[in-house]
Amino acid sequence: MANHASALKRARQTERRTVRNRANTSSLRTQLRDLRESIEKGDKAAAELAYRKTVSALDKAIQKGTLHENTASRYKSRLGKRVGALK
Repeated sequence: MANHASALKRARQTERRTVRNRANTSSLRTQLRDLRESIEKGDKAAAELAYRKTVSALDKAIQKGTLHENTASRYKSRLGKRVGALK
């Protein structure tokens, strides 16, 4: 465990950030799962609505530092293709 004040503070900060990052990641994964399920059902209207919400969640994850920008771009591109392929 930490032995001086600055190390104790860093440990506290790490705990808070870990909780925050875990919550952000969890909500992002839920959005991604909902979008993938709507794509599998084949409902284009629901998939497009879920895609917009998912893109917003991905952008927020980038801002919060939870996800790298290139990773989010890759998700957006691949999911957008799948939504566009629905009839």
